[in-house]
Amino acid sequence: MQTGSVSQQMNHGGHELFDVHEVLNCMVAGINLKTILRPHVKDQELLNILDRQYAFALDEYNITVECFKTGQDPSHPTTSYKMQTGNDFVYGVKPSQPKKPIQSANEITDEMISGYLLGSAKTSATTKTSAALETTNPVVRRVLADSIPNCIEMAYELSIYQNKHHYYQVPQLDQQTSQQMLNSYATAQGPMYKVQ
Repeated sequence: MQTGSVSQQMNHGGHELFDVHEVLNCMVAGINLKTILRPHVKDQELLNILDRQYAFALDEYNITVECFKTGQDPSHPTTSYKMQTGNDFVYGVKPSQPKKPIQSANEITDEMISGYLLGSAKTSATTKTSAALETTNPVVRRVLADSIPNCIEMAYELSIYQNKHHYYQVPQLDQQTSQQMLNSYATAQGPMYKVQ
């Protein structure tokens, strides 16, 4: 067992190497998915979302690879993804056709594409969060942690897009049940401990 300090480039634990390897594979898969699906997109709004998210994800992938290889700050800090839509949701469930597997790539729809992109963003958020919790290199940990809100923002943008087109329906509970759920918890009173 080796102890002591190691060079900044090599200050990665074994667990971290496997976790970040998984993160980078997930990022590559998400970027590849956008490339594969792009020719099938019919709606211009979805195409704009896909293109913005692709460009952002590619840059974020590059700086993650850069800091992972060097152990140093990347050439520029992680930026924040900004969606270009409002955050209004339509509530309620309307009847729709049951889902089933497609038989041909010709059957790919914008509903499917936006769903695949949403799933990819959610997977990326989960994978990055898991890796950031145990990453020993402080630069890599910060880059991963800073990129998680971007995955959340991308997923949120896609869920809003899906909801607007009735692909992602948001049921609501009745008023009484909603109030019971909202009032299931109360704030706690207790001793305030001094921070040393």
